[in-house]
Amino acid sequence: MNVFRFAGDMTHLISILVLLLKIYTTKSCSGISLKTQELYAVVFVTRYLDLVTDFISVYNTVMKVVFISSSLAIVWCIRRHKVVRRSYDKELDTFRHWLLVGACAVLALVVHEKFSFQEVCWAFSIYLEAVAILPQLVLLQRSGNVDNLTGQYVFFLGAYRAFYILNWIYRYYSEQHFTRWISCVSGIVQTALYADFFYYYFISWKNNSKLQLPA
Repeated sequence: MNVFRFAGDMTHLISILVLLLKIYTTKSCSGISLKTQELYAVVFVTRYLDLVTDFISVYNTVMKVVFISSSLAIVWCIRRHKVVRRSYDKELDTFRHWLLVGACAVLALVVHEKFSFQEVCWAFSIYLEAVAILPQLVLLQRSGNVDNLTGQYVFFLGAYRAFYILNWIYRYYSEQHFTRWISCVSGIVQTALYADFFYYYFISWKNNSKLQLPA
């Protein structure tokens, strides 16, 4: 554990807490992509298959349980909660996310670090996480205006991945046999997808104005 990974975990956790806070306090999921939340649920379930077989630390186990349970809870709220589901922007959230799942599954079968069920699932989760934010970004661009909590949620998600890139750089120079190049490349791609959002987020913060994304 190093400071960059810890910072990444904490910003990731904050992003989830911000989203849960939005849903709980406003009883609304307006501006939130169900497609992205479903993709994240798939990401965490397939990545943490070792939850019941390998014990690394209490911290590691707790974080895995938190990410899996929170992602499933968010999907349930948007789909099933009798009040929250009424605010779901179904007409705007039309990204065909199953195409991302299929493409990442094929890529994981072809490009992986070790050919085993668990390792292929791990590679699949890394590839899918890199593009899981796309439905959310598309929805925000279509809606134009972004409320404060939704903007902060996406910002902290992007910050989490940026910190993890610093973590991989640190581990590359500090560990002799660090070979998680799939994580590095996918993380760079994922962070690049946030570049446009970060720009407009910074502009809105600088001008103390409401965050708006171009259609």
